[in-house]
Amino acid sequence: MRKFGVISSFIFISVLIAGIYGILHDQITYSISPEYFTKFKYKQFGFEPEWLGGHRQTVAVIGFLATWWTGLFIGFILGLLSLILPDHKQMISTLSKTLRIILAIAITTGFLGFLYGNFYLAKTEVSWWLPEDLIEKDKFIIVGSIHNFSYIGGILGLFAGIVYLVRKKIQLK
Repeated sequence: MRKFGVISSFIFISVLIAGIYGILHDQITYSISPEYFTKFKYKQFGFEPEWLGGHRQTVAVIGFLATWWTGLFIGFILGLLSLILPDHKQMISTLSKTLRIILAIAITTGFLGFLYGNFYLAKTEVSWWLPEDLIEKDKFIIVGSIHNFSYIGGILGLFAGIVYLVRKKIQLK
């Protein structure tokens, strides 16, 4: 029964951390390219900034909505996989470390997305959809690169978490 409580708590915490990550991530990327949100994300999510009191609040809500589900997905998979560990105490310590690993990977890949977008993509033509009336096309592309890399970071983080959990199980034998 304690293991079920750990899994439930882990899923909840994963959703919360993913949502907070999305909020902070989008606040940073909004600072780089407001147009990415005003000409793309607002339409994608069907939001108007006036509804939530302004751009920053709208960007925060979009950030949460864009990422909470990754926390649910990652939390569910790793939570179930953590059942391979011998007891709830091992689950707590191992899952806590796993979340830190995933967060580090997501932040690192987001930063790599910034570097790739800034030093390569913004200087080339991209095959993405771009709004016709962009004023700062290069910044829009940089933020698009950051967003794409961050999702890749979530996937890589999930795989790293799986590897970490399995290695931890092997160590405990």
